[in-house]
Parts: sequence; C-alpha cells; structure tokens
Amino acid sequence: MKKQSGAGGAGPRPGTAARDRAAWFLVLPALLPILVLSVGPLLYGIALAFTDAQSGRTRSTQWIGTLNFQDLLHDTLFWDSFRIGLIWAFGVTVPQFLLALGLALLLNQKLRLRWLARALAIIPWAMPEVVVGIMWRLVYNPDAGILNETLRDLGLGDGRDWLTGLATALPAVILVGIWAGMPQTTVALLAGLQNTPHELHEAAALDGAGAWRRFRTVTWPAIKPIALAISALNLIWNFNSFALVYVLTSGGPGGRTRLPMLFAYEEAFRYGQFGYAAAMGCVMVAVISVILACYLAGRISGGGEQR
Repeated sequence: MKKQSGAGGAGPRPGTAARDRAAWFLVLPALLPILVLSVGPLLYGIALAFTDAQSGRTRSTQWIGTLNFQDLLHDTLFWDSFRIGLIWAFGVTVPQFLLALGLALLLNQKLRLRWLARALAIIPWAMPEVVVGIMWRLVYNPDAGILNETLRDLGLGDGRDWLTGLATALPAVILVGIWAGMPQTTVALLAGLQNTPHELHEAAALDGAGAWRRFRTVTWPAIKPIALAISALNLIWNFNSFALVYVLTSGGPGGRTRLPMLFAYEEAFRYGQFGYAAAMGCVMVAVISVILACYLAGRISGGGEQR
C-alpha cells in the first residue's frame, strides 16, 4: 500500500527551506544598511553612555556604569533644553497638523488651477533644511528683512531682531518649523481625503448633514489612522530637530532655542564629552520609544474596537 500523506504527520514541504533562504537573500541588501547605519550606531551609542569617553585623551576609555546618567539627573541645563524641546515639538506639530488639514481640505476641492496650488504647497518639502534656515534668516533680518520692512511700511514700528530677542526667538523658529513641515502632512492627509468614497458624503448630504457634521462623521473617521500616524512621526521628527534650529539661532539667545539635540551636539563636539552626550541620546531615545509605544497601543486598541 502507498503511504498516505496526512496533514498532521507531514513535515515541511520540499523546497520550503530553499524558498526561505532565497527570501532572506533578497531581503539582505535592504536589511544590511539598516543594521550597519542604524542599529549598529544605536547599540554603540548606548554602550558609550556607560563610559567616560572624551576627545583628545591618550588613555583608554573607562567603564563608569551609570555615572553619566546620575550626573544627567542633576543637570538643570539639560532638563531646561528638554523642556524647550517639548515646547518646540508640540508647538510645531499641533499647528502644523491643523493648518495642513485645512490646506488638504481646500486642495481636495474642485478648484481652478488646483494642480498648480498642489505643486506650490510642496515647495518647502523640496528645500533642504539648511536652505530653509538661511532663507528665513534673511526674512527675519533686523535691518533689511522683508518682515521688518513690511512692519515699517504698515506703520507698526521699526521692527525688531526676531532671532536674538529672548521673547521672540523661540516663537520665530517655531513659525519656521511649521512652515517647513506642512507639505508632508498636507500630502498625507490629502491622500487620505482622496481615498474617502464620495458616495458617503453624498449620502450624508441627502440626510441633511451640514459641512461640519459630514466632516465629523465621514471625513475624520476615514483619515483618522493617517492623521494619528503622521502626527506621531512629526512629533518624533520635531523633537529630534537639529539642522533648522542650528542654522537659525545655534541654540541662542541665552539657550532659549537650545533643543536637546543641540545640547548633546555641543557636549560631544564642542566640549568633547562623548560619553555624557551619548547618555543624553539614550534619554531622547527613551522618550521617542514612549511616544511610539503610546501610538502603537492606541492603534492596537483602536483596531480591537473596530473589530
């Protein structure tokens, strides 16, 4: 009698292991850069945080355990920069999302030259952060900047030095951050709006729903997953900002715009405290991990409710 192959007793199908090896072979070119350029430096930075590594030293680096983190707990300058970083991150992310949502709703309408408006809306996205910073430094220039010139023409005063004023520096850079980050948020929300079935809006309109009710019951539920995802990413990107603020103010005046990333950069490359700067990086990684955990928990619970 021939042996019958049962589902329970049969082993893996012939060729399965070969297909798995082939799949890993295809994934490897994409996986290697992540391991070499992201995971490797991250693990090295975490290990460095437990050492007394400094620049210009001839003796070998010593393992000091959690001493850097203990010093960090009492570093008021770092926690002040951490507070500024949170103000910056939320101060950019929230208005950025609201303005991008309004712009996406506008660009989703059947307007004349809509294609031109969409192209103009993504121009800041195509510009490097360094170029954006230099451009806005010219806008904020106290002598010949377009902002102060406009205020003088309108009779609203002689203008001021926006980027060096203690009260105006942080709001000024937050405004630039909002402008620079709006395009990607707008594009993401616009994609969600275009994927919303038009029939749902027509049915809601036939039921007598106004514009606000249609947005609340039809539009928002459709774009909510995209909105949460792009907001979480924007919050992480903004908290980790470096180039834009560095070009605009270099953390000044008096540390009023010194974000945590700028503080860690100065500790590492101005003062040579590599181990201490790595400890700061670990704290920032922990904060970002908490944000991601909250976002993923919300997505999982939301998915469970929908089921």
